[in-house]
Amino acid sequence: MRRLRRTQGQSIKMRLVTRSPASLSASPAAAAIATDPSEVPDDAGRSASRSASDTVFFGILKGLELGSFVPGQRLVETDLVTEFSVGRNSVREALQRLAAEGIVELPRHRGAMIRRLSLQDTLDVLDVAERMTGLLARAAARGSGDRTQAQALRAAVQELVNAEKAERARSDEARGAVVSFSTARRHFYRTLLDMGGNRELRRLFPTIHMPIVHAQHRLASLQQMRLADYRRIATAVLAGSPDEAEAAGAAHVQNVRAAILSDRVADRTP
Repeated sequence: MRRLRRTQGQSIKMRLVTRSPASLSASPAAAAIATDPSEVPDDAGRSASRSASDTVFFGILKGLELGSFVPGQRLVETDLVTEFSVGRNSVREALQRLAAEGIVELPRHRGAMIRRLSLQDTLDVLDVAERMTGLLARAAARGSGDRTQAQALRAAVQELVNAEKAERARSDEARGAVVSFSTARRHFYRTLLDMGGNRELRRLFPTIHMPIVHAQHRLASLQQMRLADYRRIATAVLAGSPDEAEAAGAAHVQNVRAAILSDRVADRTP
């Protein structure tokens, strides 16, 4: 990118401004979530090519997924320095990036904290997610005629089934099983995006604040419900039925909303 700078003599000189690869890409959180608004990569913070700031940035996103960080939690700089073995400046940079993505709040004189959604905030996020997930499924139905992509979607669904069985059988430690299902779910969404081939949807879909929604509402019923929903979405997509696929995608988020509202009512019941 070139900027124009005028000198006192009004002549124009060209100055080359370099930018890091990260600044040229899409939203960092979008890259972190890796095409699923509720997920972050398994290797978050582990890549040698990532900066110290990246380690903190992706580590906090991963912690939200695993429950080691929770909405409303204060993020103390000294604790993060110790936990991620980075400098204070790297921590501050990561917190600024997370604030720009809407994951962290930086109230004055109170320190950083992970954003906590009100019920209305949650419903607003789900309203957007409902439409976007329906659009994702509809777009994916366009790729149903590609045998390679169709097989990839079938494999993604089977991966979800296997992960859910491992969870129920407790064949892994509880946390390991959760990561396994999360990895499978991420793969499922990535496959749908690949099938749809919609670049704008690929850019926008991961920016929805679903990581906070899922971190704030950890309901035991959600995982089994999601698996059933994902199967319905995949069936409609593979059948090449855009209308049915869109309806199934939207219904999935509607089910998440219903589960959250039901849990809230139960909490208020004496």
